[in-house]
Amino acid sequence: MHLTAEEVEKLVDLDELIAEMRDALIALSAGKVIQPVRSVLTTEEPPGWFAVMPAIHGDVMGAKLVTVFPRNAGTHLHTHQALIVLFSARTGEPVATLDGRVITAWRTAAVSALATQALAHPEARVLTILGSGVQARTHFTALSKVRQFSEVRVWSRTPENAARFAQEIGAKVMDLEEAIRGADVICSVTNAGEAFVRGEWLKERVHVNAVGAVGLAARELDDAVMQGAAIVVEQRKAAGRESAEIMCSGSAIYAELGEILAQTKTKPLQSKTVYKSLGVAVEDVSAARLIWRRAVSRYT
Repeated sequence: MHLTAEEVEKLVDLDELIAEMRDALIALSAGKVIQPVRSVLTTEEPPGWFAVMPAIHGDVMGAKLVTVFPRNAGTHLHTHQALIVLFSARTGEPVATLDGRVITAWRTAAVSALATQALAHPEARVLTILGSGVQARTHFTALSKVRQFSEVRVWSRTPENAARFAQEIGAKVMDLEEAIRGADVICSVTNAGEAFVRGEWLKERVHVNAVGAVGLAARELDDAVMQGAAIVVEQRKAAGRESAEIMCSGSAIYAELGEILAQTKTKPLQSKTVYKSLGVAVEDVSAARLIWRRAVSRYT
């Protein structure tokens, strides 16, 4: 079976996906998932990268093959493109291929929603979204599942994109500093290369989902954001190799998100929390299995 981006989009059930991501991350932190850190190849001209992300979880094994080409921005092509291949973990038989771009967009937002639900203050009411692309839209939808926000703020480096996105979701467009000051929850979902979120702008009690920067050459958050915060990641091993924000700031990782969700690690006492999202293979494989099973049920 092959499922296109359009078919995957129709089959996504966000509530089910959030629950699936919860189970996958708990299994990962419990040592029940086989998952190496992704392998990455880079291209020089045009600059981009190609990554292979394999995992074995329960009755399936698979891999996401993903490319990121920033210069596609503003063209008819997406900057992120991907394919997920699923196999039976019992027989080795290939069972499905799925478009991975849509799955990546939704599973990333679903995990940020879990982090927000677990780490943000219960009375959090002001949400700031930094960015105006695909991830900004999926994050707004997913976070709205776990928190009721009375105010949503939007900032983007492209004002017309920010205005369009804000109109879609009923948010306010603000300057960067204004959007960050006083926010209870901040989602940074940009393709920035250098840190632009400054710790001096954050309120004392705040939760930050840092999503956009992956690798050792890109950051969204400066050292002042990271220092003194409880840092939560999907996988320590991956974060220790792939997060410039963690490595450059010298910040210690408090916990994996799966540990928090399983309550094998207590919720951090710090009032400032940062969930550093990198994306790991078990999220893709588990999400693809969920979508594939929904397709089998619907189409057969």
